Amino acid sequence: MSISGEHDNPYAQPQPNPYGQVPAPQNPVPTPQNPVPTPQNPYAPQNPHAPENPYPPQAIPPGLTGGYGYPAPGVPAPPTGPPSGAPLAAPGSTGRGTSGWLWAVGGVVAASAIWASLLFATGGFSSEPDPDLAGYAYTSDLCADTSMTPFEDAHYKTKASTGTASKDDNPQHSGAQLKSLDTMTCNISFEQDGASTSAYSSTWLYNTATLHKQTDPTPEFADGYRSYEKQDTSVGYQVEAVPGIGDEAYLVTRKDDGSSTSSSSYVILGVRDGWMTYQSTWSSYASSSGSGSGSGSGSGKQPTATEVATMLKTSATETLRRLRPGR
Repeated sequence: MSISGEHDNPYAQPQPNPYGQVPAPQNPVPTPQNPVPTPQNPYAPQNPHAPENPYPPQAIPPGLTGGYGYPAPGVPAPPTGPPSGAPLAAPGSTGRGTSGWLWAVGGVVAASAIWASLLFATGGFSSEPDPDLAGYAYTSDLCADTSMTPFEDAHYKTKASTGTASKDDNPQHSGAQLKSLDTMTCNISFEQDGASTSAYSSTWLYNTATLHKQTDPTPEFADGYRSYEKQDTSVGYQVEAVPGIGDEAYLVTRKDDGSSTSSSSYVILGVRDGWMTYQSTWSSYASSSGSGSGSGSGSGKQPTATEVATMLKTSATETLRRLRPGR
């Protein structure tokens, strides 16, 4: 007899099996209604009417088929240490030291990259040598720095300009600043005191100064003047070294064979000091009617090559001093 409103009790004791005891299966198959405890989920609910487990077991990597994620019997455990060849942490280290070491290496590499980029930007890796200008500086008017005293003492003066155009100016100067070199020139036309007005004469002084900023002129400097002696020409030249001016200096004079009907002289002084080169050239000509031998002294006589060489060396020494401001 049942009471009204009652339902079948799901937890009532089961009735005896009329067919006898049935052995339990050795490998029960779990179902949602009848979950079976396994090593992966030993706490599966036994109550077939309990709610489904909201926390199912996590996926286990291949090879870890044992309980609680441990390897199954006969399956080797996966490696847990550092790979072969990797540096080992110091005893007692927790592994953070290796991470710090890697951060330090990364910082050094980054700093090196920044340093290298700065060197490239500033030319630190450039193969070009630094120019040795020996303190010399560019000037746009070399004539203003040219020492005139030795020539004035020999009774030469600057000839007056012959016109109003710039090409008629005397002296004439020019200059240019370029990437590889700076050039300066000064050309002066002289006239001699007491020279005959009936004779033709021409006397010029040509000065040049060059600051070599990319190429060292040293290897070729001496040969540039020694080549005068090697020229295959009817005019012979004599070259001699001049001590006491710059790093090296050479004097070039033309040989006089006595066949000329005029009095002329041609003398070159070349000086190198560091990567600065300087050349002063004297060129004079006078017809035979107004020429003579010996120094000027107001007589109209042309100076000898030796006297011209002395004037050039004295003028060059003072001029180069003026081109080195503060020295």
